[in-house]
Amino acid sequence: NMQHIECQPPLNFIEEELNVMNLSAVDRCAFVKTTPDCSMEDSFINYLKMTFCLLPPDLTPLTITLCVSVCIYVFSIFSFCPNLSAISSTLRLTHNVAGVTFLALGNGAPDVFSATVAFSRPHTAGLAIGALFGAGIFVTTVVAGAVSLVKPFTVASRPFLRDVIFYMAAVFWTVVILYRGTISLGETLGYLGLYVVYVITVIASAYIYSHQKHSATRSSIQSSTHCYDRGCKQSQTLCFCLDRRSINVCLNVWLLSCSFSPVHQMPLEVLLLLTVPVVDPDKEDRNWRRPLNCLHLTTAPLVCVLTFRSGEYGMYRIEDQFPVWALTLLFGLFLSAIVFLTTTNNHPPPYHSLFSLLGFVVSAIWISAAALEVVSILHMLGVVFSLSNNLLGLTLLAWGNSIGDSFSDVTIARQGYPQMAISACFGGIIFNMLIGVGIGCLMQMFNNEPVVTFEPAGLLTWVLAGSLGLSLALSFIQVPLRCFHMGRSYGIFLLLFYTVFLLVALLTEFGFIHT
Repeated sequence: NMQHIECQPPLNFIEEELNVMNLSAVDRCAFVKTTPDCSMEDSFINYLKMTFCLLPPDLTPLTITLCVSVCIYVFSIFSFCPNLSAISSTLRLTHNVAGVTFLALGNGAPDVFSATVAFSRPHTAGLAIGALFGAGIFVTTVVAGAVSLVKPFTVASRPFLRDVIFYMAAVFWTVVILYRGTISLGETLGYLGLYVVYVITVIASAYIYSHQKHSATRSSIQSSTHCYDRGCKQSQTLCFCLDRRSINVCLNVWLLSCSFSPVHQMPLEVLLLLTVPVVDPDKEDRNWRRPLNCLHLTTAPLVCVLTFRSGEYGMYRIEDQFPVWALTLLFGLFLSAIVFLTTTNNHPPPYHSLFSLLGFVVSAIWISAAALEVVSILHMLGVVFSLSNNLLGLTLLAWGNSIGDSFSDVTIARQGYPQMAISACFGGIIFNMLIGVGIGCLMQMFNNEPVVTFEPAGLLTWVLAGSLGLSLALSFIQVPLRCFHMGRSYGIFLLLFYTVFLLVALLTEFGFIHT
């Protein structure tokens, strides 16, 4: 047997496990400090050192409880990504382009940023694989099955087949790369290129369809561009009324704002209010707040340099003397003074639309930082409980990323839009996989080598890949055979499929099923 030294349990259970939990409480701290796989240099807190070095062993259960609580709270940041409507209006994007680009990023931000962060670090890539494949299975079975149970309907044939085919291609490509264990720069760019092809296909399909049924499309758009307002009073709750996909974003943000008590919500609200400028094109003044927006010109750049890669670049000193964060602060104060002296309180400046782009960038930085902490916490939980990254990804990370979309899709179906909900099930996960893997691998190539090498795929990875492939194949075959009607019997079948998959995955993780 080959000795395997790492924090996580090895993917091949035939190998001898030598991880931190096999050591005595006295030796765990030294092991965590000297083992490269235990390093968490990219997160703000090294949760492994905090658990095994800073706090006594008797407090480990309390530490784990606190970390899980932090993880749940950090998930709340994931749904916040404002200014999508303002950016789309400023760039004069059509509904279709906005739907498959900015709005897709708004819906898929949790998965994309989690995958990007996890793929950018070799020892957490299993989290990304588990999360992307696990979320794909969860969305295409549990969410799609729940929609079919709530509101049986007939799905649009061409968009459904288009989305399933593109997603099958993305999954197949990922399986081939995992089998080989490496990915080159050209293959990484191919992920992004495939998504560009998907966007072009969506736009071309919509263009052809609009010419075939121009009058029907016009009435459909007029009836679907409606935002739901349930009376939640929150300054950061926006509804992006661009097309049918926007209802998913609107409901997702509404569910976030209504699910937290004011006490828990207030710190996050204040933090976002002071750092993220929000432009609302539906208001007469476009949400122009002169003192607050001038403050944003100082706080927003600081957030970017102090949170990106845990402030690594912000702490860099120019000529070993002047820190980057101080230079950023001075530059922000200079811009704030200029804007304050050249504007008034009542009328937004001509360049106010640029604040929407700034708000979008800062929101993305906040979500990326939150994703980094979530990945680090899950990695720590995997070490403590001797669970693989794949299992944590397909369960906790996938469920946490997908729970908002699940509620919003089912709610949309109950409101009478089941076809829109099923489109969101398949359309969003294409974006998540292609962009998440593509950007994550590019970041790792930028920091390390031109070719990314993955850890050997274990049996659980192939269970994940096989289950997702089987799920898509069954949908590709069964739905057309049912004349594209998704009824309650099909919904029950999908839920049973996920139950069996989860049972097999757990049995594989704990060694009851092995090669």
